[in-house]
Amino acid sequence: MSSRCSFGAAALSAALLAGCSGAAPPEPMDPGEIAPEVTEQTPDRFYADTTAIGPVDDGWLASFEDPYLDELVAEALRNNFSLRGAAAQLEAAAAVARQADKRLEPIVSLALGGSETTGSSPLPTSGVSLDVSWELDIWGRIAAGQAAALADFQTAAATFEFARQSLAAQTAKAYFLATEAWLQLQIADTTAANFRGIRGLVEDRLAEGQASQQDLRLSSADEASAEDAVRAAQGAYDDAKRSLEILLGRYPSAQIEIPRAFIPVPGPVPAGLPSELLQRRPDVIAAERTVAAAFARLDEAEAAKLPRLSLTSSVGTATDDFLEALNPANAVFSIGANLVAPILDQGGRELQVEIATAEQEAAVADYGQVGLRAFQEVESALQQEQLLAERESFLQSAFADNAEAVRLAGVQYEVGAIDLLGLLQIQAREFQSQSTLIRVQSTRLANRVNLHLALGGSFEMADPEP
Repeated sequence: MSSRCSFGAAALSAALLAGCSGAAPPEPMDPGEIAPEVTEQTPDRFYADTTAIGPVDDGWLASFEDPYLDELVAEALRNNFSLRGAAAQLEAAAAVARQADKRLEPIVSLALGGSETTGSSPLPTSGVSLDVSWELDIWGRIAAGQAAALADFQTAAATFEFARQSLAAQTAKAYFLATEAWLQLQIADTTAANFRGIRGLVEDRLAEGQASQQDLRLSSADEASAEDAVRAAQGAYDDAKRSLEILLGRYPSAQIEIPRAFIPVPGPVPAGLPSELLQRRPDVIAAERTVAAAFARLDEAEAAKLPRLSLTSSVGTATDDFLEALNPANAVFSIGANLVAPILDQGGRELQVEIATAEQEAAVADYGQVGLRAFQEVESALQQEQLLAERESFLQSAFADNAEAVRLAGVQYEVGAIDLLGLLQIQAREFQSQSTLIRVQSTRLANRVNLHLALGGSFEMADPEP
């Protein structure tokens, strides 16, 4: 397990596992032994990585230097209902692990009872007893079950941490998307206002005999289309705000405040080594712990075919006087041992072994798939880092050129050098290039978050080494 085996929830994990120290947790398994087909293909560095090799950093949220975003992520972690559900599942897994831990301990019970025989001479008897039963785990069946339960808890802990990391990432991306929606709404408003102005200009020229009815119809149609685009953009903006509010656990009123500009994309981040990814990402760790649990359950099923040995002892009283049942003078002691061996169970235990074997194979296959998906997400995010930066640069130039072309076209239209249709086409190019630029800027920020999540770096700062 990585040095951050607490998965960012160390306090919660420690509290839940307070009673689970009876046996050592299953050791992390070597990824090469679980899925050699995956690890044998692991390169020395990511193919799409163009930055210097270095360890993956934690604390990516702080790299955006946006206190308001920090506040929203903290609110989501406190109030998100899906995360509360994941926390409850973690508590349940801890309870199961503690329950399994108790199976290695003796069972002590206290009994108080009485009976009466019928017949010609009824004999009432009363007694109290303290009984102890302890199964000796000579084949390791109970220990294997306990190891499986502990591995299940570790799976739940890793899954919970991945849910926390994913929630922080989703909140950040929803935050950027809402800003994008607001900027797109401003473009739509500007476009509509522009077309309203053009229609007014055409009406004036039509009155002077310098424009045609066709020009008026074209300008009116463009104005109506622009107004439609404003309504669509307003709806998208409100939906984006509601999506963010849902993540925060708020009522979806679309009243949350949204920034009016993008924050800058932070500088390049080191991607680490591919060989380290499988030990770092919480979802991959969860898949590996599931494999460990499956191996332990197979051992448990194999051991269940062997005899079970239990020691029993009892101390109590038996008397025909109920009031004397608690008198130590009437104490009776017993001790014994039970050996139970399966003789005929219609192949039930063999079937349990077959089931455990199939579940183990499924867990191994799932681990391999999760590992490959993790590599894919990193490679894709790294490639998009470069491509999106290049696209933004090109789109910045395109937008600047289109804006200048619109300025020149306006002058030409004023002097009659071009017609209205030519002006509208040039203006449409400017608005489209601006909208595309905003979309790419938003996507670039979201991709940076995706990269951090794919690399397994936490949004929180790592705890200092002791």
